[in-house]
Amino acid sequence: MTAATSAIAADSAPLHVPAAGFAEGNPGAVLQAAFDAVSAGRAPVLALVVETEGSTYAATGALALFGDGPHVGWISGGCLEPEIERVAAVAGATGRLEWLELDTTDDAALFSGSAVGCRGRQLLALLPLAALPGVGSAILAWLAGGHALRIVLESSGRIACRLDGRAWSWTLPVGEAPQSAARRWTLTLHRAPEALILGAGPETPTLIPMLQSLGWRVAVAERRARWRDAAGRQDLLDLHPDDAVAAHPHADVALVMHHGFEADRDALAALARSRIPFIGLLGPERRRSDLFRLLRPAEREALSGRLHSPVGIPHCGRGPEAIALSIATQLQQWRGAQAP
Repeated sequence: MTAATSAIAADSAPLHVPAAGFAEGNPGAVLQAAFDAVSAGRAPVLALVVETEGSTYAATGALALFGDGPHVGWISGGCLEPEIERVAAVAGATGRLEWLELDTTDDAALFSGSAVGCRGRQLLALLPLAALPGVGSAILAWLAGGHALRIVLESSGRIACRLDGRAWSWTLPVGEAPQSAARRWTLTLHRAPEALILGAGPETPTLIPMLQSLGWRVAVAERRARWRDAAGRQDLLDLHPDDAVAAHPHADVALVMHHGFEADRDALAALARSRIPFIGLLGPERRRSDLFRLLRPAEREALSGRLHSPVGIPHCGRGPEAIALSIATQLQQWRGAQAP
């Protein structure tokens, strides 16, 4: 077996990250599992969708982890995973870059075999991560947030990544060459969106894990001992809204959810000085009007166009869980509208 060659270099031209455009789904869960597996000395294999045609479950750029360790992420609804697992085992055992084409465009795919029912084609690259020295640092750089990761794959076995002025490259031996006419693919794994929640009210025990499972990076600031204890979390920020906003200046979304009038007023004043594009305020319109009377005209003007109040989509029901669902749904709709 030919050993992989690798190079890590500084890149003089940092990757430009557009203000809008977020990773789809939850690639962070896949990459965290990949990092943990590599760090533990296992041999995980990252499946990366590089081409799609027709109706497919996963889009170009989708990730899933196979091989030695947990299976995290999905390329199909489960019907194609056994074949991906089989080829991933070969990639992990040999250290080769393997290519896999999954074609379900003919009529037989609707009724026989896996009976997938989707008429589409996907081309996957299966990357044996243990054969890529230093790949853990590239994964950690993306997980740290704030920047997109650009990935270049060549049918010859060359793999290159770039993120915020850093670059990594490797050359692997290759299994059977892909049938695609393309010989080089450039993919961008956009950054995960970040939500800053000001106030750990009764909705947060449902909302925080819900957003995290959808791929959001979440920070929560709460100073009141009662709500900190009720939340039962060790990762809450014990910060005044001014300091919490200053600590997360690049958050994409801020949610004001104190269930406390003065705390919400302080939060809105702090957010008025920020550049966070989406600000959600919990509570009815009357409450927003009362809060606005206590803000300076310049603060009200600064919030105009960014404030969503009441936050969440209507008709999801009453109670903390229903409110959390309505907020998460609105945030997902906003996220999807920020296409690059």
